[in-house]
Amino acid sequence: RVISLVFLLILPIPHPPNTAKMRVASAACLAALASTASAFTTTVSPSVARHYAAATSTTLNMAEKLSQDELKKMVGYKSVDDYVKSGMVVGLGTGSTAYFAVERVGELLKSGELKDIVCIPTSVRTKEQAESLDIPLVTLDTHSKLDVAIDGADEVDPDLNLVKGGGGALLREKMVEVCADKFIVIVDESKLTDGLGPGFPVPVEITPFCHEHTMRTVAALPSCEGCKAVLRMGSSSSNVNDGDEIAVTDNGNYIVDLHFEESIKDAVKMADEIKNTVGVVDHGLFCGLTTAVIIAGSDGISVKE
Repeated sequence: RVISLVFLLILPIPHPPNTAKMRVASAACLAALASTASAFTTTVSPSVARHYAAATSTTLNMAEKLSQDELKKMVGYKSVDDYVKSGMVVGLGTGSTAYFAVERVGELLKSGELKDIVCIPTSVRTKEQAESLDIPLVTLDTHSKLDVAIDGADEVDPDLNLVKGGGGALLREKMVEVCADKFIVIVDESKLTDGLGPGFPVPVEITPFCHEHTMRTVAALPSCEGCKAVLRMGSSSSNVNDGDEIAVTDNGNYIVDLHFEESIKDAVKMADEIKNTVGVVDHGLFCGLTTAVIIAGSDGISVKE
């Protein structure tokens, strides 16, 4: 088996021109083979092991030729393949990366590789996607304990704290993901940061009642010093102003995006202060919840725990 795998890596792998699906599948396969390198190299001669390592190093660089959507698809599919098993209760995230995880769940259910699972969506649009794929859905009202939840993130710091909610689903995402035994985050390497804040605004979901007062109160919190609070306008699923009306979430609330020029000094303290503000429903700081982050980048797929 070892010789066969090494031989496969030596052979050239054709890529049909303009066939993105084949490129993703090939890169994913190579990433999977590379992840077994340490196990195989302990059973072969040093010369074969060196050749195997060199081959995997070369082939993993294929990932840098993939588009951002193709990288998202790789981590989305890997998260389901690695963490979702038959009989589980699964939380389905929201966003452009989570979309591919939902797609993979649908594929595996249709093929029969997954059976007897139920899923809890974190937004209306995820619910609609899941229904179109015939994924059985339930809610927290009937299933308060989840085996795993899978979702993307807008920023990830070295401690695996997250900023989420760019797509406006932060409240439902947090409600579902805090109930999961494992919370798997799927991102491309552009979402990794040394400090939360400057790269992506922190969304805060607030009640419509006296929303301007709540905005001022949040912006004046000691932990939020220096932030610029901006009321989200247009679509709630984008923090880019794309309309004249105030954006409304699936829950009927408003979103305030907190823009920072410098890294947040204490994300945990900020999370507590914002959450304890009257008028705030919840916020997009997800601290201490992450089990693992699956990252797609120029060197292939990696996992950080």
